[in-house]
Amino acid sequence: MVTKTVKRRAGAGAGASLFEFDRSLGVRFVAGADEAGRGCLAGPLMVAAVLFDEERLTALQRKALAALNDSKQTSAQVRAKLYPVILQVAARVCVISRSAATIDREGLHRTNLDALRTALTTVACDGCVCLSDGFSVAPSFRALVKGDATSAAVAAASVIAKETRDRYMRRADRLYPGYGLAEHVGYATTAHRDAIARLGVTPLHRLSFQSTAYQQLRLV
Repeated sequence: MVTKTVKRRAGAGAGASLFEFDRSLGVRFVAGADEAGRGCLAGPLMVAAVLFDEERLTALQRKALAALNDSKQTSAQVRAKLYPVILQVAARVCVISRSAATIDREGLHRTNLDALRTALTTVACDGCVCLSDGFSVAPSFRALVKGDATSAAVAAASVIAKETRDRYMRRADRLYPGYGLAEHVGYATTAHRDAIARLGVTPLHRLSFQSTAYQQLRLV
């Protein structure tokens, strides 16, 4: 089932309108899932799911999440501030990591759908609505187009997935110096491609990707 996005109410903050959408679903529990790192050359695919209990969220908690939005539309500083708040106020949170080796073996799309389905199933409870950002992952779950800019639960999952992955990549930068992983977090930037040309690949690199960065090393 596909749920359509709705227009934001004029003058409403991002977080307020996202929670308004979730409340419009008419249920107590809303779960959302999203991923980070799908298009990267290196690093894991990180998937998160967040369950909000609409009846127990206080006005103060909603206010603390006023800046909640699609993680791609928020700064690193805002995501870092939202991260602990989401962990504190959410009824349940699940984070799943899928390695480069798993992506190479199973394929990116299959790996992504499986992780989204697993994460949502983990946080789901009786009577909840489960939303995934863009992808249909199970008959009983809803695919929400631009879900991370529409639903508070999906946006929260987007922030958790992105912030968790970025923290991982900053640590990985210390294990594999010279690649600039802390800056580009695995995406195919010019600096990353140049580093691959100089240093080769690491266990974090997804060799199944058809990238010119790998072709120059004759890996694919």
